[in-house]
Amino acid sequence: MIRQLLEADRQETMAFVGVQPAENLFIIGDIEAYGFDDPIQTLWGDFGEDGVIRGILLKYTDNYIAWAPGDFDAAGFAEILNADPSFRFLSGIEPIVRKVEPYLDRKPDNPRILYYAKCETAAELPDIPAEIAVRKAVPDDAAALIDQMYAIPEFADGEYSAEHKRRTLAEGTARAWLIEGDDRIISSASSTAENTMSAMIVGVGTIPGYQQQGLASYCMSALCRELLDEGKMLCLFYDNPAAGRIYKRIGFRDIGKWCMWTYERKQVPAEN
Repeated sequence: MIRQLLEADRQETMAFVGVQPAENLFIIGDIEAYGFDDPIQTLWGDFGEDGVIRGILLKYTDNYIAWAPGDFDAAGFAEILNADPSFRFLSGIEPIVRKVEPYLDRKPDNPRILYYAKCETAAELPDIPAEIAVRKAVPDDAAALIDQMYAIPEFADGEYSAEHKRRTLAEGTARAWLIEGDDRIISSASSTAENTMSAMIVGVGTIPGYQQQGLASYCMSALCRELLDEGKMLCLFYDNPAAGRIYKRIGFRDIGKWCMWTYERKQVPAEN
């Protein structure tokens, strides 16, 4: 049975998703940030015959995330998506999304699939040499961090906001560690989507001219150690096998693949 989840379901829901906090980073973060009553999001639970929750579907604006560690009513979840004219995105661990996909009434325009990895220990993180100055970013670093992102070829096509970066650094929902050189930020690593259980690692890179020195690994080491010391599980996406090898050398392990599928929004007939 599928029904909408309410504030009264918070304890059971958080216990359910908290068993695997890396896989459920976005669901946990959205529940902590917006709860069950904010109109920006809606959550549904799929309950087995024993009345125990076995699957969750979260809608945040036009993006859906499905999660279930075992059997669940994939057709029922798809029915919710099919009935929503605002539905644009479906995300989640690949086997779960694959179960929902056959029941959807349209095909994805851009079925992007990324590797998904997590880190639970600092044992393999590199030591930072004494001569390397790595510091934690403050809100006033936001514009320089964005400038650094645009200076890295693989990030240059992204869309970044210095205002958003400043706000998340100030609020504590994101953080960054960085290395400076020649009066600019030359390397950094950031977190995003932080919640009480987990955090996503993003924006790991070094500008041209300073690469192949391990600087990004040192930034990641400082960032990851801080987050792990707070008891948070770390996760990240990657689609470049070469990057994956670097992440695995410092303690990340693949936990599957993550789907980020884009769909054409349904056309709603105009009323006469």
